Amino acid sequence: MMGKLSLRSFVCGIGAFLLLWALAAHLLAMPVVPPPSEVFARLAEKFTGVIAVHAGYSLMRIALGLSLAVAVGYPIGILMGYFPRVNRILAPMLYLAYPVPKIALLPVVMLIFGVGESGKILLIFLIIVFQVVVAVRDATAGIPAATYEPLRVLGASFWQMVRHIVLPASLPKFITAVRIAMATAISVLFFTETFGTKYGIGYYIMDAWLRVNYLDMYAGIAVLSAIGLLLFALLDAAEHVLCRWKN
Repeated sequence: MMGKLSLRSFVCGIGAFLLLWALAAHLLAMPVVPPPSEVFARLAEKFTGVIAVHAGYSLMRIALGLSLAVAVGYPIGILMGYFPRVNRILAPMLYLAYPVPKIALLPVVMLIFGVGESGKILLIFLIIVFQVVVAVRDATAGIPAATYEPLRVLGASFWQMVRHIVLPASLPKFITAVRIAMATAISVLFFTETFGTKYGIGYYIMDAWLRVNYLDMYAGIAVLSAIGLLLFALLDAAEHVLCRWKN
């Protein structure tokens, strides 16, 4: 019942947004604000041959950056949360690097790794990995010591305790951290795709803007928004499946 209510509310929200967009386009009567019907008609016209290719490149960069951030950040977060000595060693470096705006590192990344795929994926990695480390570390450190005792009595190894206690306990905070970081990652992806590439939704939007092609520009913005919506929906689905114990 709650899922149906949420879906109904979501559909109503989209409908209200499109209605306001259509009203603004009618009142302003300016080429810079085309009506949604024309934008979606252009999107349907160019999606298969053009826009889908750019969307595929953007999704690939996000997927690779996210996968790398999880592969590196999750184990580090567990080690920092489980072993106080590891936390004392790594925490100063984490606190120094975490507050640095990652977009400010763009010139350094481009100078070292060039303007190709490596630099774009690395920036997405840097945005997400610190969020993952902090969330998993705090979730792991917050597990009561008594929770481990039954498995210790049974002779469980460290990896068995990670599998049966630490992973389930840290997953909710991990997914929340990725959800928060994802919005920033998409914004930075848009910015990086305006440099040294001819593929990606960011490039497509800026190219359309420079050509004063507002229908193409809005079509690209709609697809970029859909990518963000898709990623958030996938994270919600993952949380529903992997964290059933919360319910």
